[in-house]
Amino acid sequence: MSYQLLSEPIRKYIREKRWESLRPIQAAAISRIISTDNNYILASKTASGKTEAAFLPILSKTDFNKAGVQVLYISPLIALINDQFFRIEELCKNLEIKVTKWHGEAKKSLKTGLIKNPSGIVLITPESLEAMFVNAPYNVNTLFGNLSYIVIDEIHSFLGADRGIQLMSILSRIEQVNKNKIITIGLSATIGEANYIEAKRITGDIDNTKVLLDRTKKDTEAKFKYFKNSTNELSLDLLKDLYLETNMNKVLIFPNSRGRTEEVAVKLRKISDRVNGHKNYYSHHSSVDKEIRENIEYFAKNNERFNFCIACTSTLELGIDIGTVDKIVQIDSTHSVASLVQRIGRSGRREGEKSIVNIYTTDKWSFLQSLACWQLYKADFLEPIKTPEKPYDILLHQVLSIVKQLSGCSLTSLIKRINANRAFVSIDKEDIQSIIQESIKLDYIEVHQNELILGIEGENIVNSREFYSVFKTELNFKVLHSGRKIGDIPYSPQIKIGENILLAARIWKIKDVDLESSKIEVIPANDGKKPMFFGGGGNIHHKVREEMLRILKSDESYSELNETSTSILHELRYDFKGSQIKNFEYDRPIIIKDGKIILYTFTGTKINKSLSYLIGFTGIEAAFDDHSSSFEITISTSGFKDLVASINVEYSKIDNHLVATLEQSESLLGFSKWGTLLPMKYKCEVVKDRYFDFESAISFINYLNPIVME
Repeated sequence: MSYQLLSEPIRKYIREKRWESLRPIQAAAISRIISTDNNYILASKTASGKTEAAFLPILSKTDFNKAGVQVLYISPLIALINDQFFRIEELCKNLEIKVTKWHGEAKKSLKTGLIKNPSGIVLITPESLEAMFVNAPYNVNTLFGNLSYIVIDEIHSFLGADRGIQLMSILSRIEQVNKNKIITIGLSATIGEANYIEAKRITGDIDNTKVLLDRTKKDTEAKFKYFKNSTNELSLDLLKDLYLETNMNKVLIFPNSRGRTEEVAVKLRKISDRVNGHKNYYSHHSSVDKEIRENIEYFAKNNERFNFCIACTSTLELGIDIGTVDKIVQIDSTHSVASLVQRIGRSGRREGEKSIVNIYTTDKWSFLQSLACWQLYKADFLEPIKTPEKPYDILLHQVLSIVKQLSGCSLTSLIKRINANRAFVSIDKEDIQSIIQESIKLDYIEVHQNELILGIEGENIVNSREFYSVFKTELNFKVLHSGRKIGDIPYSPQIKIGENILLAARIWKIKDVDLESSKIEVIPANDGKKPMFFGGGGNIHHKVREEMLRILKSDESYSELNETSTSILHELRYDFKGSQIKNFEYDRPIIIKDGKIILYTFTGTKINKSLSYLIGFTGIEAAFDDHSSSFEITISTSGFKDLVASINVEYSKIDNHLVATLEQSESLLGFSKWGTLLPMKYKCEVVKDRYFDFESAISFINYLNPIVME
């Protein structure tokens, strides 16, 4: 039935590809997209054909003879655009539809040709759209003034993030210059039921956005192994075992950090060289040069014959097609169940194959968290995502962008545009005016003959290449060997002549450091240390921590664990056997030790950070460790009620505390690229909303029932 709804050129494409049938998500999407004008979120596992599910009906339904670009595909990654370009171009081969990549690395001649003759499909990132609004707003009108469809790939990656708010704003701004109703299609392999509303918010029309969910589950096989780390580096025993598990397969290894990624790639290659194994060991992360990464992706996708091992970060977590992967390895716990889902989905992509994941852990808390994430994965849990209701920092960024786009506008017109923008519907008009007035005082905006234009400071901000993105980037040194770029690494004490580093799965000796041009010249070496990268892990959701506590207090055995992992679980359970936990929401174990109590909160990172911040003002000495979700507090158990009372008192003064903290240092705002430009009142609001979760923390501590372990 769905097949018959497609246009003949598309049916011809399917026949030429010799598809036996449409995938479930494709059949469902074709019938609905062709027969309705609703927005849709297509939710289906990795490699289920979501791209075709969106484009087959769009290409059949859309009149590409109309003036202007008809379909806008938005991706979170340039690499994903480059990958999807070939798939979409092939779909269009019988239709004579122009497909154009538009990003910083795309050919300028193709962009110029598109502007002269706007048509077809454009693949772009939010940052490139932002740059177009700022530098060439007339191109926005010319290209996208007659759009029919917007396709947002990996839509879950935008949810709850600053980029998602920026994207919502940009989509609203596109609609403001558009003649048509634009239909939006979102694609995701990792979107839980709790997050449907957040995804629908991005489309701008919650009521008329429907979710098509393919509930087909892929079988997954997991195996846990435990190797204790005694140093900052992985143990040789772990690496030897990892080599034996992977040397005969095509494998992705996710070690959670760029430094660890390099360590894994280099050391596995060394082991392989010693035993005459294959040499296809690579590292893939944001600090490896783009050309090297693309060569790795091409090799993995087009290689049928040779085994390979790519140690990678989240750069290969999203939907870049690298062909067949036999198994996934996760080293220590992911920070979320959603991330684990994405990574597991990279293997077993062929029909009928199961996904295989080996999970290696190096300390007991990482092991317990890994097991909790795995149990929640099997239970189909995904962390609910909350988009900030009042993103004042992104508002300020977009105010400057709009003023630049319009080359000046009245205050009334600017506020009207902001009020009509779906990203900022929850921000009061008075707050919008306040932020604009403060921007005028600071010369971000200037009033000229009753029009708002950019001031000198505003011009400096907007004219920087950094303006187009709302996420922070590192100040890096280029690493070069014989004139060829290897990658980038941040400046650290490690950057000095004679020091050896690991990068792009190779060992290098630093031959020269040019501080003025931020360049490092290297030569090959035989031994070295992983480079120092900065940035921590993500926030752990409280449900993951609650599941860790449930595992501790149950007597369930897990077939996925090897003997050592089972032994570690028994040790952990023995440590906590004296606490009688009945209510897993609020009962929490406490250990009394040397005039102190150790409180295990087993709750989320943001709640822990909030409690730690408030305790800091009580005058009570406390050491906080989010890794084990624990506080070592210098009080007796009888003093716990007084501590809770003190925390509540300090919470009543939270705005004063935040002002004092931010006046002394703005490090709390480190997560927000544009938050430092805000008036102090709004800086505090952004920190409260995005870095902390004081309301949940106060609720948690007030209801917490401490259970003393005997």
